[in-house]
Amino acid sequence: MPLHLTKIAFGAKSYEQLAEWFATRDDMRLTTRNRPTRHEEVVGGSLFWILNHAIVARSPITGFTQTDDGRWHICLEPVLIRVHQQPKRAHQGWRYLTDEKAPRDVADGEDIGDALPGKLAAKLERLGLV
Repeated sequence: MPLHLTKIAFGAKSYEQLAEWFATRDDMRLTTRNRPTRHEEVVGGSLFWILNHAIVARSPITGFTQTDDGRWHICLEPVLIRVHQQPKRAHQGWRYLTDEKAPRDVADGEDIGDALPGKLAAKLERLGLV
């Protein structure tokens, strides 16, 4: 079972804006100063995108490459797969996510319904109401 990473969709205000970013790129590589320590375990896993305090989508991780200046590229498949929203607080650095805790994909033709905004869903979860 592969391990997954989570990342803030920095600069994106909506899922549509994140999807547009993916649509305009052929080569998906994210640059980072430090390679995740468990990088071997996440190849074959996914990078889950956090937007407005909720995990909203994922992109499969294909590998890591080092740049000339010592930074690292996280190589992703240029596809954005929508998942059922799951509350997730913002964070710095890498956070790992196991398969058991990862949200499931939205199936073709499946309606995600009226998903609660991430902040509201997190508050309701802390209160034990969802």
